[in-house]
Amino acid sequence: MKMQAIKLKSWGAALISAAFLAACDLPLPVEPTLKPTARPTAVPAPPAPVVVKPTSEASARLRSYFAQVQSAQLTQGLLRRDGGGVDTPFTADMLAANFEQIAFFNEYNGSFTGRGGASPLRRWDQPVRMQVLFGDSVPPSQRRSDTAEIKKYAARLARVSGHPVSTTGTPNFVVIVASEDDRPRALDQAASRVAGINAESLRAFQDLRRETYCAVAAYAVGPDANTYTAAVAVIRAENPDLLRLSCIHEELAQGLGLANDSPGARPSIFNDDDEFALLTTHDELLLKMLYDPRLRPGMNAAQARPIARIIARELTGGPL
Repeated sequence: MKMQAIKLKSWGAALISAAFLAACDLPLPVEPTLKPTARPTAVPAPPAPVVVKPTSEASARLRSYFAQVQSAQLTQGLLRRDGGGVDTPFTADMLAANFEQIAFFNEYNGSFTGRGGASPLRRWDQPVRMQVLFGDSVPPSQRRSDTAEIKKYAARLARVSGHPVSTTGTPNFVVIVASEDDRPRALDQAASRVAGINAESLRAFQDLRRETYCAVAAYAVGPDANTYTAAVAVIRAENPDLLRLSCIHEELAQGLGLANDSPGARPSIFNDDDEFALLTTHDELLLKMLYDPRLRPGMNAAQARPIARIIARELTGGPL
């Protein structure tokens, strides 16, 4: 087993300038009066309620910190949801250059401790089947909203990439939404559900820095070291709604093979400046390029460059 890409999303604390601070009564079955006497219709039991565990002081501090992060970003005009516009034009050549930087490099090494390096093109061959695991402290309302967002986003990723991505079937891509208190148990659950990963391979997720609000790792198990077979994304449940949705958009897309960030990519979520919160049209084109059959897993940047330029010009309507 080889961890092929690992990516985290974090925020510099220096940019924060201010402190911000059922039970159901079921009717009894009625005995019919007709003969022969019918058996009472069984009343289905209500679903077991989700028992939400209280959070620790450490988790509460993280929740306050991430609320400050989101507030500071919004104040500075970051976390845009418009996908870009007239202020963010890009050409075919810019798209091709951004694709090379994002698809052929790793941002971090396998332990989140240092920068990654150049890498061949990597992507999935088999269908991606996502499953969401929630920590015990995540309330039902957040579970419902996050599940709905992930299902909707998986369908979008499938549509724009042309590669099968769903939230059904035996999972090979687990999305963990958990608090600081819940993460160890959720990681153990993920290791038991996804073939090809184990607790040791998820060790990098155990101790995340405070500035890291989500992360993803993709794995290759099999004869092709550049074909993903499993992935795990970890999203801190303490993130407020928009920051958490931003994590969903970035980490799930990067788990498909766009493993790096680039300061030149705009409009894009694959840029550490956090200008954009949600996948942009530019990013959709990157996914189309990644899964274009003219490119193959294992290609290096030099081999892929002339093909990527042709694809970028086709996608943007530029001259061939």
